[in-house]
Amino acid sequence: MRLILAAVGRLKSGPEADLVEDYAGRIRAAGRPIGVSDFSIVEVEAPRGLDGAARQAKESALLLGAAADKARKIVLDERGRSLSSEEFARTLADWRDNGAGEIAFLIGGADGHDRTVRESADLLVSFGRATWPHMLVRAMLCEQVYRAMMILSGHPYHRA
Repeated sequence: MRLILAAVGRLKSGPEADLVEDYAGRIRAAGRPIGVSDFSIVEVEAPRGLDGAARQAKESALLLGAAADKARKIVLDERGRSLSSEEFARTLADWRDNGAGEIAFLIGGADGHDRTVRESADLLVSFGRATWPHMLVRAMLCEQVYRAMMILSGHPYHRA
């Protein structure tokens, strides 16, 4: 199973980028035993000069284009469900065990996702009611994917 993190915007060097790369490396190293063959990060950017709904629609189309048509989609959205790490891990395991070839995690831009992305989601997930910087959300998501992998492999990283 392939995992793809697709996000609007370019991650510049700095602490968030370091965290994302650290967890991405961990995910890639730990994936094979639990059925994850690849983890990739795709960054998309709407053309300059677009504002509001036009920008949101273009970003959403680019995000959807980053995932295979049959990919299971987890969309990060403030309207989503707040899952425990165990629930998140069980969801990934269930999809893997039921033949999902790809899971795409979609993180929108500053204006969020348009309706088409939310409607395409297999799961809408929220990291709580607070507003988080999009670059930090990438790091948080990578950590949760890694944590889920550790839960599924029985590793003591998750101490619940």
